[in-house]
Amino acid sequence: MVNPMTESTIQPSPESSVPENGNCWIELSKRALDNNIAMFRKLLSPTQKLMCVVKSNAYGHGMVPIAKGVIGSGADWLGVFSVEEGVQLRLAGIEAPVLVLGPSFGIQVTLAAKYCLDITIASLTGLNEYLSALPRATVPVHLKLETGTHRQGIMYDEIDDIARRILDTQIPVVGAYTHYADIEDTTEHAFAAGQRAQFEISISRLKALGVPIAMPHTACTAAAILFPNTYFEMVRVGIGTYGLWPSKATNVSAQNLGRAPLQLMPVMNWKTRIAQIKTVKSGDFVGYGRTFRTTRDTRIAILPVGYADGYPRSFSNAANTLVRGMRARVVGRVCMNLTMIDVTDIPNATEGDAVTLLGADGDETVTAEQLAACAGTINYEIVTRAAPGAPRRLLD
Repeated sequence: MVNPMTESTIQPSPESSVPENGNCWIELSKRALDNNIAMFRKLLSPTQKLMCVVKSNAYGHGMVPIAKGVIGSGADWLGVFSVEEGVQLRLAGIEAPVLVLGPSFGIQVTLAAKYCLDITIASLTGLNEYLSALPRATVPVHLKLETGTHRQGIMYDEIDDIARRILDTQIPVVGAYTHYADIEDTTEHAFAAGQRAQFEISISRLKALGVPIAMPHTACTAAAILFPNTYFEMVRVGIGTYGLWPSKATNVSAQNLGRAPLQLMPVMNWKTRIAQIKTVKSGDFVGYGRTFRTTRDTRIAILPVGYADGYPRSFSNAANTLVRGMRARVVGRVCMNLTMIDVTDIPNATEGDAVTLLGADGDETVTAEQLAACAGTINYEIVTRAAPGAPRRLLD
């Protein structure tokens, strides 16, 4: 399979300063990040490793500043989806171990060797790609084992063939892992327990065939919170890194199991500013489709952010923002680049004021979960899609 990517297409992703004047920016709390890493580190033994997953621009938070932050806070490994992401970390001066969780093809394998990245092999095809790119096996690999999720993963009946090829070519296998299909969205965890059992069977088979696994790992954020027997040698924390719970069901399960509650702190504060304020007379319409009609003389603030910036149209007439520590509801349809909010009850709101789209301002907070409810989705999607082109910076 040909991949058109070349090394020259990969550019470093520098930390950007929060602008004094700009349409949209994201502030990241170093204090919250430190807290979250400490919460998960307390769950582990001194010998167990902690991987923070920073794929997809660190779930929208900013891959490079978050990666630097979590390594400084005590994480051992970083997880990315693609070799390109791993190379960006290296170009930013990050030297921590990095595992590429997604597939790698052709030149990606070669770049993994150059930039000291571990890669995932999840099929015979992936193994053949590796050997085609590197006849002399040098890149450490982690085997992704299928246990019931049926995404990436080596099927149990492929293990013998995979093991023979590994032994014949002396590929350095340092780890093996799997991913749970249904540990976040339920309070009944028999399926996850079955996946863990199947993982151990597969690990035992590899060992019997002469491929011992020094670093098995299965735990995601939810598993780390709920089940210490999933930790093995390393825990991979994704959404929890950013101070967000995987789901309400995970929280309920933790209470049912008597697990000590983790005091996670959201890392992201997504902000814009008021570009214009106008008074709209009672009975007039606001926005496309005339979906909102005023019932009183109304002060409308126009924000230079819209669905092109990851603030979805489904927030229309539903989501709240924060202005001067007070809630201001979105009115009318969210546009591609503009959103309107009602600031009638915030009389001191003025043009140029900062507006919090996600995060805290004073005693009020707009959470990712609240926004997800407006959009009919999950908190993961809200933060991951937030303002992809906006600058991000760790503060405090």
